[in-house]
Amino acid sequence: MSCEKVIDIDLKSADKKFVIEANLSNQAGNCRVLLTRTKDFDESNSFEGVTGALVTIREEGGATTALGAVQDGVYESATLAGTSGKTYHLSVQVDGQEFTATSTMPVFVRLDTIYVTRETLFSDGQLIVNAEFQDPPGPGNNYRFIQYFNGVKEDQLQFMNDDYTDGRYVNSKLFYFNDDDEDDLKQGDEVLVEMYTIDANMYKYWFSLFRSSTGDSNQATPSNPVSNMQGGALGYFSAHTKQSKGMVIP
Repeated sequence: MSCEKVIDIDLKSADKKFVIEANLSNQAGNCRVLLTRTKDFDESNSFEGVTGALVTIREEGGATTALGAVQDGVYESATLAGTSGKTYHLSVQVDGQEFTATSTMPVFVRLDTIYVTRETLFSDGQLIVNAEFQDPPGPGNNYRFIQYFNGVKEDQLQFMNDDYTDGRYVNSKLFYFNDDDEDDLKQGDEVLVEMYTIDANMYKYWFSLFRSSTGDSNQATPSNPVSNMQGGALGYFSAHTKQSKGMVIP
């Protein structure tokens, strides 16, 4: 005989916070701010944008650009492009509150080439994309990579700094992991790699997000990533350079 008891867990509703994902690149058409709110555990995970916000980006010592709403919670400028070495100030005003953040666009670092090699570190032999570039002399260069396989974005975080590669020619192996061997790269697959140079605050953001997501933060419960947002919102503002290279696996 066994006894069963139904236990109801009372999941407390947390105060809703605004979430801001703001990106400005060196290319026109890549300036976008997403504005949402946090959700309770039992709510749907769909994107529900916040409307009615006043969103501006100001170049230090320069002009202020207002971003237009293109759909609920999505604010864009089709013409604004940043410049390396310039500092940019984000302002989001919504529901009587203002949230601000600052980001300095790093120096542009050219992505020279991408190619694939077969690696056996984590598998019997998996094709991995390699990205090569020259890291500029002097510490403090930070990078993020995003991969697309056959038009589908890989969700895994890929980022690095130059603590061990300062001033060197870098070969970055963009490992990825999946549970299905059929999803491994193969001949004829299309690969696109985006490379971003990011500032120190954004490196801290992605690093803390990675540690939280992998349970490597030495905390009992996951914490929010380190943010450069001021005023109580979650998220980030990133002024970065962006470039991309594509290939078909031979």
